[in-house]
Amino acid sequence: MATRPAPGERRLQILQALADMLQTPGGERVTTAALATRLGVSEAALYRHFASKAQMFEGLIDFVEQSVFGLIQQIEARQPQPLAQVPLVVTMVLQFAEKNPGMARVMAGDALVGEHERLTARVALLFDKLESALKLRLREAGHPDAVALGAVLVAFVTGRLQRYARSGFQRPPTEHLADCLRVMLTA
Repeated sequence: MATRPAPGERRLQILQALADMLQTPGGERVTTAALATRLGVSEAALYRHFASKAQMFEGLIDFVEQSVFGLIQQIEARQPQPLAQVPLVVTMVLQFAEKNPGMARVMAGDALVGEHERLTARVALLFDKLESALKLRLREAGHPDAVALGAVLVAFVTGRLQRYARSGFQRPPTEHLADCLRVMLTA
């Protein structure tokens, strides 16, 4: 007789399986039927843990948000200079995506095509918060173009994530990153 997973463990297994399925190049839409098959459970079992597929994606977005902003706090604790934090934050976000291709597809919006529009709004909010965090650091450093540079940096990050997803994870988002950041931050 199989043992039942601990409370909350099945939920994490579902999210991990969903993230793993999103790592497949080609961008096929993930169905709950395929997800259930991968986990060896019924679709009904998925819906005992999540009210909808959109709620599963929200779980992934929550994970991205908690991870990214938790890491930003760590950067802030280790590096007291606000201007020095900026390239570290950009690098961290792109490295996170590179290590988690399924999450990169969620962040780029690629995995959300055809899903509930509130998911796209959640990702947009995540990037708005990232932009605010970068602008704050640039303002604290006295950068004269903090608002514009914050917007450029977030546009750069989103572009890199989209390119990574579109290339089937062949073009890493960190490609030539140090040179790109040098150009953007010394202009």
